[in-house]
Amino acid sequence: MYLTKEEQRMLNGEEGYTAKKSMEILAALGNIYGAEKLIKVGSVQVAGVSYHNLGDAGLEFLNNLAKDGKVKVLTTLNPAGMDLEDWRKLGISEEFAKKQNLVIDAFRKMGIIISCTCTPYLIGNLPRYGEHIAWSESSAVTFANSVIGAKTNREGGPSALAAAFVGKTPYYGLHLEENRGPDTHVDVKAKLKKFSDWGALGYSIGKKAQNKIPYITGIEAADLDELKSFCASVVTYGSKPIFYMKGITPGSEKHQPPKEKVTVEDRDIKEAYESINDDVEVIDFVCIGCPHSSIKEIAKIAKLLKDKRISPNTEFWVATSRPMKQLADKRSYTATIEKAGGKFACDTCMAVAPLKGRFRSVATTSAKGCYYSRHNDMKTKLASLEECIEAAVKGKWS
Repeated sequence: MYLTKEEQRMLNGEEGYTAKKSMEILAALGNIYGAEKLIKVGSVQVAGVSYHNLGDAGLEFLNNLAKDGKVKVLTTLNPAGMDLEDWRKLGISEEFAKKQNLVIDAFRKMGIIISCTCTPYLIGNLPRYGEHIAWSESSAVTFANSVIGAKTNREGGPSALAAAFVGKTPYYGLHLEENRGPDTHVDVKAKLKKFSDWGALGYSIGKKAQNKIPYITGIEAADLDELKSFCASVVTYGSKPIFYMKGITPGSEKHQPPKEKVTVEDRDIKEAYESINDDVEVIDFVCIGCPHSSIKEIAKIAKLLKDKRISPNTEFWVATSRPMKQLADKRSYTATIEKAGGKFACDTCMAVAPLKGRFRSVATTSAKGCYYSRHNDMKTKLASLEECIEAAVKGKWS
């Protein structure tokens, strides 16, 4: 891989430990994937923020980088393992909080914005169409490539950090236009009737388009939250982190449906629910916001919870970014949700918080959330927002 004089100086260690380590990571990636050079990136989004996933070894790695490392481009963080302000209300231990705060301190020293959200495009890290970026959280990567039309590979935590310190990433994979073309046509004949159907659709298409780029037809309309949910699901269950939806996502007009074709029927959506949903009656955890809830979703939650009371046997979380929570405060959504017994889980989410052993079952609007909850030994129910709130109020599935 060709390196400029500046890049070579960094690799030689002439600009410090962190620059050298970063260049070693980027050069190794570039050589593995046959990249001809490094290219500049407009922003970075870093995953691997929760102490639950990092452990002490990861914390030590971050502290070493923070000694002389400063990011060169706009860099935001994925969710942490807890709400950085109200972690006690969510049942997080003192020991975990101490370690998580040390992780955040290391990122802060690097000059990274402590955003702690999987929806960076909602809080100010919004790339333009065609811009090269280096993002790492799977749903955000899929949203950036597909809905925004930016260009990014799905970076690992270390490679995203390396890109942030250097301001560049290897020119390979989905940064190359020739690798972004669709290779399977998915014709959706199913009728999507409720919000959670978008997660079920993502499940079905992900399974049918394993490691391929889908070109999707048959969808007449989709709003941001529906696309956000679909992005999280389709990549979690198997497709590459990019798709085209005819007439809806940018770039779809440049392509024709590939010859290879599959269809998604109503029975496929039904089968998705049957695969995701467990036979469970008691619901002791309801979580909305995977990916993080938008202000529009929070408004709907508040409307549905008005004059209701969540069961004392059920924990109800609204996972979101802190800026969305601040907007909810001003619109009185927070007061309504908390009066009903709900809790806001800012900075964190059900996929990275230390939840194993705390809950037996979860109801959520997120197919991705169900996937990760099963890893935490929970029984899962994928359902509409209305159904989730009904379960939270009754404390059971009806």
